Amino acid sequence: MNHYSIYWIKEEFARHFFYRGDIVYRFIKDYQVNGHRGDLKSQFDYVTREFSCSDIITHIRKNNTCSKLSMEVEGDFLKIWSKRRYISLHIEKKRINFRSEIILDAEETLFPTLRSFHPHLFVMGEDSTNYGWISPVGQEDEDEIRQALYSFL
Repeated sequence: MNHYSIYWIKEEFARHFFYRGDIVYRFIKDYQVNGHRGDLKSQFDYVTREFSCSDIITHIRKNNTCSKLSMEVEGDFLKIWSKRRYISLHIEKKRINFRSEIILDAEETLFPTLRSFHPHLFVMGEDSTNYGWISPVGQEDEDEIRQALYSFL
């Protein structure tokens, strides 16, 4: 099973760093390794939002788009499975940890529901360098993107 983490990035940072996912990835990895540093902890707390376990579980249960999925809740753990897929989630204060065989399982079962929860969620592999946003950039961001892409000229 592969291990992934999801972080809820505040909107202003998600918009600015949408096309700079490598920076977000390196920042979070640095925080994971050096979380004892006060400056990194302050920055991490400032950039990320907290998850509410009950809100996430309620949202996933109510907005599940696949009727063939089964779910089981055990405290802050949520197990989601079907005949061929299994995902286990552990909801923490600042991240959602989940395990699945392949990221495609999460893309088909978990991510559609999380996209409707909030668009600024960043997922990264803990055992690999896979990372990215679970939602595409919205149309309303087009002017900001153009500005960010050409600001160096």
